[in-house]
Amino acid sequence: MRLSVPAAISHGRVHRRLGLGPRSRLDLLRNLVTALVRHERIEAPWARADEMRGYAEKLIEYAKLGDTNERAMRMADFWLTEKDLIHKLFKVLAPRFQAHPGNYTRLLQIPNRDSLDRAKMAVIELKGNPFPPLIRPHRDSEKTLLNQLLKGYREDLQWAPEGTPV
Repeated sequence: MRLSVPAAISHGRVHRRLGLGPRSRLDLLRNLVTALVRHERIEAPWARADEMRGYAEKLIEYAKLGDTNERAMRMADFWLTEKDLIHKLFKVLAPRFQAHPGNYTRLLQIPNRDSLDRAKMAVIELKGNPFPPLIRPHRDSEKTLLNQLLKGYREDLQWAPEGTPV
């Protein structure tokens, strides 16, 4: 008997299909990157935030090369739809991340959207931003089976007489 496991085969797809077409997808990603540079923390659907994350990090990598680098300026000019943010990218964000080798963003899941689609939502933020830190949700490990069994065992030990094995 042979067990088969379904594999996620991409068939040449290298990115998510966002928007109505390639141009719409690029416009959406450019607007998200621009909003992230302007506000340093934004809410977006998980798929969009996850897809945009790589482009934002690559833009910061180019910004670390400096504003005299022609390729870095072209990338900033393309990805930032509001041109007043180019100064912030090169003079504020690039020096902030100069010592870091990568991983400039943080992506946290938040509760699903309450509208009809119940989309999985996320907060994406630049590290080192001036906002108070978001609280990461910790899983309630008290309810797991192993911890329930250990809790019962400790209670049995507490109530058992001293010489009696449990």
